[in-house]
Amino acid sequence: MGKNHIKLLNNLEQLRKSCGLTQQELSIRAEVSRKSINAIENGVYVPSTVLALKISKTLNCSVEDLFIIP
Repeated sequence: MGKNHIKLLNNLEQLRKSCGLTQQELSIRAEVSRKSINAIENGVYVPSTVLALKISKTLNCSVEDLFIIP
């Protein structure tokens, strides 16, 4: 994660699981690799705006529901 994003938190794993999706299923629907989903969930990777929008659309939530700056 870039040093400017150290405090960025995400709810991706919780929201994904509440939709009953595996990382693989979400990755297919959001057109990204499963490794990218895993890296986002673990706070290792900050997705592009386009990917964040694809994920939020797939999970039927807002980007603000996914990512939080405390």
